[in-house]
Amino acid sequence: MSTPARPHGHRAFDSATQEAYLNLWRTYDRLRGYEEELFVKYDLTAQQYNALRLLKAEYPATIPTLGLAGRLVSRAPDITRLLDHLVAQGWIVRERKPENRRVVRVGITPAGIELLQKIHAEVRKVNERQLGHLTPEQLKQLVELLKLAREPHEPAESSWR
Repeated sequence: MSTPARPHGHRAFDSATQEAYLNLWRTYDRLRGYEEELFVKYDLTAQQYNALRLLKAEYPATIPTLGLAGRLVSRAPDITRLLDHLVAQGWIVRERKPENRRVVRVGITPAGIELLQKIHAEVRKVNERQLGHLTPEQLKQLVELLKLAREPHEPAESSWR
């Protein structure tokens, strides 16, 4: 006996939580493509852009590499490699203080700031393309629901709490 055909577009899920998670994943995949399209023009990844944005907020100060890693939007298991590319492009610098050579600090350079300024308007357009069809109230609701979903899984010390 064959399984009855589902109407086109109808999906079966094991649970409401699975449906929510898979919809979140699908949405991320659809929206991420717009970022990738932009960042590839500048030899950047979304993760590297996020690192530059965070470092700009600290400028002219530097911050410990692991401190930066903890503030990124998504985990970066190989933070060293992520930063290697930014150093090679001249967008960030690494430094080790003589009093503690084990701690590597990173900071954005004027060239990194210039890059962020150059792509700022394009990033805003991408953000509008991604979610600009939602009303301000819908965006607020979405943010609150995402925070609620993430909250039990977010480390206590996270800047995302």
